[in-house]
Amino acid sequence: MEHHAVTVNGRSRPLDGVPAHATALDWLRDTGLTGSKEGCAEGECGACAMLLAAPADDGGTAWTAVNACLVPVHALAGQELVTAEGLGSPEALHPVQEKLAEAGGSQCGYCTPGFACSMAGEFYRADRVAQVASAEPCPVHDGAPSAAATNDPDSAADAEHGPNGFDLHSLSGNLCRCTGYRPIRDAAYTLGFPEAGDPLAERRERPAPVAVPTDYAHEGARFVRPASLAETLTILRDDSDALLVAGSTDWGVEVNIRGRRAPLVVAIEQLEELRTLRLGEDVVEIGAALPLSDVERRLDGRVPLLAQLFPQFASRLIRNRGTIGGNLGTGSPIGDTPPALLALGARVVLAKADETGAVVEREVELAEYFTGYRQTVREPGELIRAIRIPLPLAGLTAFHKIAKRRFDDISSVAVAFALDVDDAGTVTAARIGLGGVAATPLRAYEAEQALVGKPWDLDTVRAASAVLRETGTPMSDHRASADYRSAMLGTALLKLYATSRGSSRGIRTEVPA
Repeated sequence: MEHHAVTVNGRSRPLDGVPAHATALDWLRDTGLTGSKEGCAEGECGACAMLLAAPADDGGTAWTAVNACLVPVHALAGQELVTAEGLGSPEALHPVQEKLAEAGGSQCGYCTPGFACSMAGEFYRADRVAQVASAEPCPVHDGAPSAAATNDPDSAADAEHGPNGFDLHSLSGNLCRCTGYRPIRDAAYTLGFPEAGDPLAERRERPAPVAVPTDYAHEGARFVRPASLAETLTILRDDSDALLVAGSTDWGVEVNIRGRRAPLVVAIEQLEELRTLRLGEDVVEIGAALPLSDVERRLDGRVPLLAQLFPQFASRLIRNRGTIGGNLGTGSPIGDTPPALLALGARVVLAKADETGAVVEREVELAEYFTGYRQTVREPGELIRAIRIPLPLAGLTAFHKIAKRRFDDISSVAVAFALDVDDAGTVTAARIGLGGVAATPLRAYEAEQALVGKPWDLDTVRAASAVLRETGTPMSDHRASADYRSAMLGTALLKLYATSRGSSRGIRTEVPA
């Protein structure tokens, strides 16, 4: 095995002797880098945020904010990361740290390092300058807005973007318990752009580190990063105890909150075979281990239903690591992607190794994939390689997520619609995906049948809504009562109709290359 180390703030730090289940946060703090904090240990507060050098679409590097509390530190072998200590020092503050200080964006300071790292990820986002198209050009920084264009937080074009192009969603996974968010927002909206000679900005021009194949054992536990999909499938075939991790947003919670210690962890998030995204004439294929933020960026709105889903899926910190394959792989009935993918008629590509080690694939309708609570048709030794969405897309789509918070929350109920309405105003096809109302995500077949062949009018919608209300077997828990969940099902189709009348007739959506 090659030298087992991580580059942190420009310095190589060895991982030898570190437990196989250790998170990046615990390891960082053990090495003296205590800027990263543990607030929740499950990826909901952002106090542990750090910057990871990830591959950019242009072949360079993107500084990507992720939750250190969820990432297995051995998954970072050969990688580069930056913590709050690496951004600046008391004598030479980073621009992000300067603006936070000027705006009064910190009181107790506990969560501030995480905010600084998430904010720095957006500060270094390469296309942020291009999004400030209407700003006054700056004579000093070619293409960047002038200081006058960025120093008024209230001149933002909308509630979630600053005049400097800063996207507030980049901070959606960071919580502040005492300051209040206005000064933090003000700091973000008055940020300029990286100066010439900024080392982290210059680092973006070079490729991100490639994944290092890893086989590390410590005190009876083992962490493996295979070099290929075939090697991964062979391991899964031969060892039934192997636990797959991609974004590890679920693994980290199991380790931190439930004390899980898997004897063998197999990391697959860097396998190129699982990080593809293909736009074909009759299908969109998304690699199972491609981070959700990458999927969102690369689709760029081409699948409108997913474009509605992404901003409501946890937080940017989670989406920078989490994957569709992981969301489906857990079999959870309250995952956000299954309802949308069910409405899209998606299929799951499963792969395994045969006796000779050759990769064998099969394709399963997502509607047939879930068999029970956290149970699926996936066989021992199989993994999800990709998700396929058939084309053309339906003309009328929508994703409704009912949760206690608008963002960064688990859904109480999720409903996804994909309908086709012809020029005469008749529903010619309908798919409805549901989450949070049964032991598995499910298709609302009876409600679909109540729509197809009927006019897209209020009488049809009311009749189908009554059917939809009775779908599933909702339960009462701390998120919502069974009656509330049923009531939300009963109003979802009415909401779709009220917001879409006159906009859906005769529409078939193609996906441009």
